[in-house]
Amino acid sequence: MDEKRLTLLQKLYALTLCTIVFMMVYNFAAWYLSTLNEVPSFVFDFEKHIPFISWSIIPYMTSGIFFCTVFFFCQNREELKVLIKRMLFATLVAGVFFLLFPLQFSLSKPEVSSSVLGYSFQFLKIFDSPFNQAPSLHIAYAFIFWSVFRNIKRGRTFLMLWLILLGISTLTTYQHHFIDIITGGILAHLSFIIFPYRKNDFLYRNFHVANIYFLSGWILILTALLMNQFVGKAVLLLLWPGFMILLIGYHYQKNDIFFLKNKEGNIPWFKKLFYGPYLLLYTLFWRFLRENRTPLEVIPRLYISSRPDHESLKNFELSQKTIVYDLSAEMEELTIIKNTTAYHTIPFLDIGILDIHETQKLVSEITEKHKQLPPDGKILIHCTMGFTRSSVIGILVIKNILSLPLTEAITIMKTHNKHAVIPTYLEDFLKKF
Repeated sequence: MDEKRLTLLQKLYALTLCTIVFMMVYNFAAWYLSTLNEVPSFVFDFEKHIPFISWSIIPYMTSGIFFCTVFFFCQNREELKVLIKRMLFATLVAGVFFLLFPLQFSLSKPEVSSSVLGYSFQFLKIFDSPFNQAPSLHIAYAFIFWSVFRNIKRGRTFLMLWLILLGISTLTTYQHHFIDIITGGILAHLSFIIFPYRKNDFLYRNFHVANIYFLSGWILILTALLMNQFVGKAVLLLLWPGFMILLIGYHYQKNDIFFLKNKEGNIPWFKKLFYGPYLLLYTLFWRFLRENRTPLEVIPRLYISSRPDHESLKNFELSQKTIVYDLSAEMEELTIIKNTTAYHTIPFLDIGILDIHETQKLVSEITEKHKQLPPDGKILIHCTMGFTRSSVIGILVIKNILSLPLTEAITIMKTHNKHAVIPTYLEDFLKKF
């Protein structure tokens, strides 16, 4: 009981602290900006087509309810501490921007005939400042709220859809301009990166990587819209890689290892088209920055490399007795390897998590295949760059085949593969085996 009461007190403390800081920052900024002779507005040309939807005031107003309840959905102390840090960070940073780059909403609201909805808009007129615009705290908070609500089991989908509706309502209630929305998204994901949840837990690695993609995507979209406003419509092409990066972040969150390659190891033409900039970037990295271009024999008949090219295979004879495990999620395999060897594609996302169950299954399979190799057979494990994924799987295979402690398997790998990179989060992952 004492522990439960302490947990409740912690949550009440968090709510009180964040509420006081919000009230002080928001109201001071609103008061100060109301004393200025002139506060500018920033409106994109397309915003004139955004409709005013009076009933959207309902989801807009629920932001306050979420603010007051989100703390009570935290499941442990670390989650609560991270939530407090993110909320305070978003509030304080937004407050600084309100003061340094003041903006106000510029469109006039139509009259609302419904008395109930009319009272709600009257409430907003009194208590919701028209000056505290970019970044939108409604948007920043909505993202931060979701970082907690996504962990609950019941009502998760409903809350997600409601938060999306809340975000849209900031535009359709004529409370925010579009630049406020984008900057609110940037602020939220900046808070996720600065204050990550379980930073050193390999199980959350994909979330940390996804947040970097999300932040990059929001920044690119904002850049495209701003340049369109001042330069011309041609720069709207930047919206393509912006949305592409957001989608890649989503795939990282879901650990969707087949978001590019199918189970035959091919990337369909429409994905090559849409993800073109991403694939081009990886091709450039692979061409100029990869190591282990020539397959390295780490133990007899087990080889490690980056994704091979024709040059690197000149002295590596391929045959039907050669087994190739392609761990790359970003590049297709050479046709000669697919046609000549026993080819298997088991993609893992770059710098992301390796699923424990799938990894164990893969390592057991490679170990068994190695035992059954004919005298002239061999196994090649490769990823894209040759640094991490192939090294990690190689270490576990060495450990299994030679029945060694993990530390000795790591030593063997690093002795033969001087370019092996085992980040801290993967060291913890390896200890699970």
